[in-house]
Amino acid sequence: MTQATKEHDIEQLNGMLRGERAAVETYKLCVDKLDRADLKQQLSELRSSHSARVGKLTARVAMLGGAADMTSGAWGTFAKAFEGGAAVFGESAAIAALEEGEDHGKKVYAKLDDLTEVTRAFVQTELVPEQRRTHDALSAMKAAL
Repeated sequence: MTQATKEHDIEQLNGMLRGERAAVETYKLCVDKLDRADLKQQLSELRSSHSARVGKLTARVAMLGGAADMTSGAWGTFAKAFEGGAAVFGESAAIAALEEGEDHGKKVYAKLDDLTEVTRAFVQTELVPEQRRTHDALSAMKAAL
């Protein structure tokens, strides 16, 4: 792997990491704001999946010799702006906002062509299946509301 390719992988993985950190933050905000115990439990489980991906991405960036981003970037800003809205707009709006984030994550994980083969395989086996699962679970929750 050339240095430029490794650096690009680190940059791309850090972008994914920021998105996962934002997802963890947003899910936490929703869990804290919503009243229904069943929704809180389901959202907590989805948050745990995103948290596990934070760990995997952080480890992978370190393995490649990079420094993992410790902030959530633009989606984290969205999470902070969303904080008051979950209580004001209710469960449906909270789930819709989370689904928007899941849609974004799905798109990010679909753009893997510019990664090295090893990093692409890591993303496809370690991250994509969980992203699909959380996306589909949230879509089902939204449909059920």
